[in-house]
Amino acid sequence: MTAATTGHPGAARVGIGGPVGSGKTALLEQLIPRFAVRGTRLAVITNDLVTKEDAERLRRSGLIAPERVLAVEAGACPHTVIREDPTLNLDAADLLEERFSPLDLILLESGGDNLASTFSLELVDYWMFVIDVAGGGDIPRKKGPGVVQADILVINKPDLATHVGVDLDAMVAEARAVRGDRPVLVTNCRNGEGVDAVVEAIARDVLFDGGT
Repeated sequence: MTAATTGHPGAARVGIGGPVGSGKTALLEQLIPRFAVRGTRLAVITNDLVTKEDAERLRRSGLIAPERVLAVEAGACPHTVIREDPTLNLDAADLLEERFSPLDLILLESGGDNLASTFSLELVDYWMFVIDVAGGGDIPRKKGPGVVQADILVINKPDLATHVGVDLDAMVAEARAVRGDRPVLVTNCRNGEGVDAVVEAIARDVLFDGGT
């Protein structure tokens, strides 16, 4: 059972934000086949400054029909088109809905941004923020809006902790402390570890799907 079969007005829209290099596109590459297995009808929007590199990467991946991936070029700080004026993304989402209706889910990847990046609630129903261990174990303590306010905080690249001198357990504990009841999930998007938990959270909270 998906959003489309429960009366959701169009596809659910889920944002993926986070700093440059945190693993947003790698997470997308892990999410797409998992939702495909569930029968979720999916499309993707990527955002960047003045390039379509992430969109082209996904189109070449073989994970999703290339025409189901649209690119938005922000031309300025990436957060401007996911928060201040999301018109370009809203138009892209509407276009995907028109072309491929019925869709269940549209994943919107922000261009790499700082810890203050958030999504407009006019644009998405739900959003994730991705940080990585190599960015520093002190990120949760900085309590940026992305870390605190996202529906899911993803801590990626746990395998790098010992190489960069980060206490992973302490980083996760601090993240949970600043987020209260909001979930903190640890993933390794290179090998897919922990990604199933992200899928289950989206399926439960956004698609209202209790499982396959």
